[in-house]
Amino acid sequence: MKKTRVALIQMKMSSEKKKNINNAISKIYKAKKKGAEIICLPELFLTNYFCQTEKHSNFNLAEKIPGPTTDMFSLIAKKLKIILLLSLFEKRTSGIYHNTCVVINEYGKIKGKYRKMHIPDDPQYYEKFYFTPGDLGFRSFKTSKGNLGTLICWDQWFPEAARLTALKGAEILFYPTAIGWHPKEKKKFGKTQLDSWLSVQRSHAIANGVYVAAINRIGIEKQGSKKLEFWGNSVIFDPSGNIIKKASLAEKIIICDIDFKKIENVRRHWPFFRDRRIDYYKGILKNPKDA
Repeated sequence: MKKTRVALIQMKMSSEKKKNINNAISKIYKAKKKGAEIICLPELFLTNYFCQTEKHSNFNLAEKIPGPTTDMFSLIAKKLKIILLLSLFEKRTSGIYHNTCVVINEYGKIKGKYRKMHIPDDPQYYEKFYFTPGDLGFRSFKTSKGNLGTLICWDQWFPEAARLTALKGAEILFYPTAIGWHPKEKKKFGKTQLDSWLSVQRSHAIANGVYVAAINRIGIEKQGSKKLEFWGNSVIFDPSGNIIKKASLAEKIIICDIDFKKIENVRRHWPFFRDRRIDYYKGILKNPKDA
């Protein structure tokens, strides 16, 4: 496999699950018409971002994998002969839930799943209330269209996650995402926050010689008196850290061609993997020393 075509679907979510599903399916069909072979949706695309509040009834939104959503999208993947990446609220068993990305191949089969490893707990991002940290480790899935790594949102900020997924063989790192501004902070911190988000992902592409694809949602979502403005800006970086395609703050299907030969070329010129000193990296397993 030398080339493939990737689509990222940047969506605005509704409080109605059915409406979100129909919107996603419509955009998947449009992406397929444009030649997309791998299509990725944003984090937890079935619903509004419910983690703004700690509410026990929200656990009713979770579902098993395989389950009704994967069954539905597996049929679409098979019909269109595409690979789909879906971020879902997984009910593993009573009392244990995960934020999980599922890879469905072009035959409609679940190739595998990744459970979000890093779980945030910040104002209006109360994910530790809902999600158990992943237990499947960092993964790369071998498909007919390339080796795909699936990480999720908060994982974006950790170089270890990107490196370990790349070491597993991933050629494209996908980051389904739900990230945005607290409206009261946007004027003062908004530009810096967005620039930091883009910069850290660019660094993952460069340091690992891989493609990086981040897929965000857009729109202002309210829960009671709480609200977040999701900043979109879904983006694809090449292995040198160049932006291939980038969205703004509108619903958008980003389509771009991935040339896997660039990975080999970049790694020959910037041999970061060759020059790693794994014999001296044991200290990374420890917490920082007290000041």
